[in-house]
Amino acid sequence: MTHSPSSSAALPPADDLVATFQIEGWPVRGRITRLGASIDEVLTRHAYPEPVANLLGEICALAALVGSSLKFDGRLIVQAQGDGPVSFAVCDYDTDGTFRGYCRFDAERVAEASQGFVRPGARTLLGEGLFIMTVDQGSDMDRYQGITQIEGETLALCAEQYFAQSEQVPTRIRLAVGQVDSGGGPTWRAGGLMIQNIAEDAARGSTEDAWFRAQALFQTTGEDELIDPTVPAETLLWRLFNEDGVRLFEPLALKTFCRCSEERIATVIDSFSDEERAEMVEPDGKIHVTCEYCNRVYALGVGEVPAAG
Repeated sequence: MTHSPSSSAALPPADDLVATFQIEGWPVRGRITRLGASIDEVLTRHAYPEPVANLLGEICALAALVGSSLKFDGRLIVQAQGDGPVSFAVCDYDTDGTFRGYCRFDAERVAEASQGFVRPGARTLLGEGLFIMTVDQGSDMDRYQGITQIEGETLALCAEQYFAQSEQVPTRIRLAVGQVDSGGGPTWRAGGLMIQNIAEDAARGSTEDAWFRAQALFQTTGEDELIDPTVPAETLLWRLFNEDGVRLFEPLALKTFCRCSEERIATVIDSFSDEERAEMVEPDGKIHVTCEYCNRVYALGVGEVPAAG
């Protein structure tokens, strides 16, 4: 079905989704994601400065765009690491639509980099470093990892470079993160749009002109549109590609998760020696561990951790 803003009563939800779309008759594939409550939960679990929250929101939106294209049950890990104010940023995305994210940063260096009129981007925050995508197909398969240098001020440019170098697929990506107040106070939102050129072959001929035209229309996407809660995904796509028609396929719902558990924490602590674990015990007689992702604090009594063998 070709969507227009008024073409269907059964419209997909406006938030926390990722979906594939097809411009009618064009050799271009695309995906769109909109994140509302899910990204707000991720970004408010820690006291992230605004530029750091923006970077993590972009990584989560990017992970949804790329991870939703995987044709197997597994997960995608998108991470960036460098010598800048943000030393590490990661989103762990499962193909069932669940995800979690985390940033490690130096607050003083972030504050210093944030002085000025322009919000610091990925290159300023991460410094010299690497952009990495890891595909995990499960315990029976080897992991696949693609690595590129962090170049370009935005995370979208880093990702485009990754696809050009590692996948040889012409790709354009637009990411947006911001706080929107819909009446109940400001909440974080994120959005992303990705298009990729389908290589020419004997049947479809040259795809160069179509790709050039798709990029021109793609360029008109505003960041405010990507995070506007009043503009559903199908409306945004119709604004961009209405001349030829655009088909939005069934969306995948997105939600946050975390793999941490008391059992997992106990297993990690068990890997230390008895002497090392004794040093971890705090005055209340327990070992306290905080999950970096969800910020949940676990307090384990020494008797709850198996003795080191």
